Amino acid sequence: MKPPRKPAAAPDPRQQAMGLLVRREQSRSELARKLKVKGAEPASVEAVLDDLQSRGFQDDDRFAQSLARTRAAAGYGPQRIRAELGTHAIEPGQIQAALDACEVDWDERACEVLARRYAARDVADPGKRNKALAFLLRRGFDLGSARAAIASLRTGPGAGSAADEDLGSG
Repeated sequence: MKPPRKPAAAPDPRQQAMGLLVRREQSRSELARKLKVKGAEPASVEAVLDDLQSRGFQDDDRFAQSLARTRAAAGYGPQRIRAELGTHAIEPGQIQAALDACEVDWDERACEVLARRYAARDVADPGKRNKALAFLLRRGFDLGSARAAIASLRTGPGAGSAADEDLGSG
């Protein structure tokens, strides 16, 4: 018979934080929340996060840029990305810097996202056109980008601004 196993000592907050950061970038607020859920004392969590930040292991700017690039590549628009970064307690200036660092033409990205989901014949129908518009708005594109994408899809390459005359109120 094997001797009973000794329960493993719970890793300290620094080890837990490093384990989380090894997997992917994390925001400071996200790390703090996860460490507190695992039972770490709030004072020790703040000390650990300050140390990790000073050593460059945790950086909210880097986290924001990583998340913005990932979401933009997945077909999300700037409004949705901005909202998601806000839930991570990222400051508005950091959010704007992260979106700028993406170097994405959001109108072009809206066209790409729309073209993957809808065909030109689909957006010729007013009902489907409204659904396409709502789809792009839910993905986080602004109304102007969404309308331009629909107009571009309807008329093909080289669409002008006159193509969205019947996109009126959506």
